[in-house]
Amino acid sequence: MSGDVAQSGLVTTVWFLAMLSINLGLINLFPIPVLDGGHLLLYALEALRGRPLGERAQEWASMAGLTLVIALMLFVTWNDLIQLNVVGYLGSLLG
Repeated sequence: MSGDVAQSGLVTTVWFLAMLSINLGLINLFPIPVLDGGHLLLYALEALRGRPLGERAQEWASMAGLTLVIALMLFVTWNDLIQLNVVGYLGSLLG
């Protein structure tokens, strides 16, 4: 997609880059503990409780968030490989 947009001209390319940047910023605000939105969520929980969360709870939340982010990355990568027919091509090489 980037190559197609780059051929459309400078204004379109800058617009595309701005949209990617805004989307990444919004995704970073998801309430997943490893992301900034997750830190905001943990701060909100601390404010509601009136005391900080335990170190162990923060560690578990971070591990769960990291696991979720890695699972999402693997899913998206697998989906891209299927869409680009890379899996079928590799299967035809092996079989």
